[in-house]
Amino acid sequence: MIEKFGYADAVHETELALQVAPGILDHIQDDDEDGIIPAELRNWLIQLRLLEAVPFAYLVADSDLLPLESIRWFYLDRRWTDALVQGVLSVGTVNSDDRTHLTAQYPAIRDELDREERNRRRGKGDPRLSGGGGPVSGFLLRSKAVSGWPAIHVRAFSGDPAAGSAKDDDKPPDNMEVRLLRLERLAPAVLLCLFDGIPKTVHLEEPRQGVQFGFDMTNQPNGTTKAQLRPRNADTFSYIGNRRLDVKFRHRGASGVVDIKRLEEELAEIDATLGPDDEMNSGEYALQLVRFPWRQVWGDMANADTWDGKLELVFKPVISYRSMVSVFGEGD
Repeated sequence: MIEKFGYADAVHETELALQVAPGILDHIQDDDEDGIIPAELRNWLIQLRLLEAVPFAYLVADSDLLPLESIRWFYLDRRWTDALVQGVLSVGTVNSDDRTHLTAQYPAIRDELDREERNRRRGKGDPRLSGGGGPVSGFLLRSKAVSGWPAIHVRAFSGDPAAGSAKDDDKPPDNMEVRLLRLERLAPAVLLCLFDGIPKTVHLEEPRQGVQFGFDMTNQPNGTTKAQLRPRNADTFSYIGNRRLDVKFRHRGASGVVDIKRLEEELAEIDATLGPDDEMNSGEYALQLVRFPWRQVWGDMANADTWDGKLELVFKPVISYRSMVSVFGEGD
């Protein structure tokens, strides 16, 4: 079993680890430094505690528990992960004395794993986190969004940041962000996330690496899809009420190809969409089609009634329309 996981020396390392008295190496300066147990063994045990190499069938006993387009939230049972680690360490015990020694040493081993578990995703140069391990929570997401956007962003907060206050930087107000312990795709459409604590609000966002153009797609009763565009005010970049334009497509062998000329003409008929020269030039047209990354919010829905389906209250761009015009130039 040990050779199968690539740790043929685990038994020897465990025996050496149990000979180290607790507290001798209680501060680790580097991830590769030995502590109560050897660094290589410690790192592997941390991976195990974060459910790496644990068969998926042990996490989700039946596929019906995680149906298509669903998310399941959970707490990680520390007693279960402790038993998992103790079972691995018991491989190095031969007789009752070894088992007694392991039982006596395990609290110190557990404290070290609790501390170093929090440093697993620590960035290079970041200060090492200390303190014991707290509750671990997380979610399993099965969705086309996972396969469609492999670099999907997950951010968790200990509070409920106001709309737009947690901007697109990595330092929310008052150090509100909850650290991620693990974020990994287990399958093309299944995402596993573990948090260092219990967040009150979680943001799931599309990647923000590039500019996107697109429309709102809705399913119709007859099985087809309908594309619509919400025109924006050229001065404020805000949506013009609830107005929507049906996107037309080309015919005769060009199925799915947008008739951009007709769409431009329809946008030009709306005065608020026109630029400073009262025309729909290429730059203004492109800005009408800009799509900001979507953000799905889980958390306190106390203020949800005020959103009234307005995405701009959930995701607020931090770059104004006029700023983009000044950078890229009129009509570019």
